[in-house]
Amino acid sequence: MTITKKLWIGIGVLILLTPLGLILPDYFKAGDAWGEWEADTIQKLVGYVPQGIEKLSVLWKKNALLPDYCFKGWDDKAIWPYQSFAYIIAAIVGIAVISTIVFSLGKLLAKNND
Repeated sequence: MTITKKLWIGIGVLILLTPLGLILPDYFKAGDAWGEWEADTIQKLVGYVPQGIEKLSVLWKKNALLPDYCFKGWDDKAIWPYQSFAYIIAAIVGIAVISTIVFSLGKLLAKNND
């Protein structure tokens, strides 16, 4: 088995594990998953919101491709299978976008070195 195939299998396993970000914080009554805080949550946790985070949080809140890793109309569905499916789709979309950018840059840079 090639390294590339092992990499994609590992990424696939991680994609399938993404719903743990929903299930575990809910199970342990921990609130939001670590690092997925909105500006008001950071305000409560730290006492202030850094200026850069405040400015960018407004941008991402309005223009996110999958806001809160969910589809429009699904955010009020508290049933975890819906949200888990949306998390998996968000992971696939994110990996596809990043992979496309990285492979395109790689091709462009390899072409320039020829």
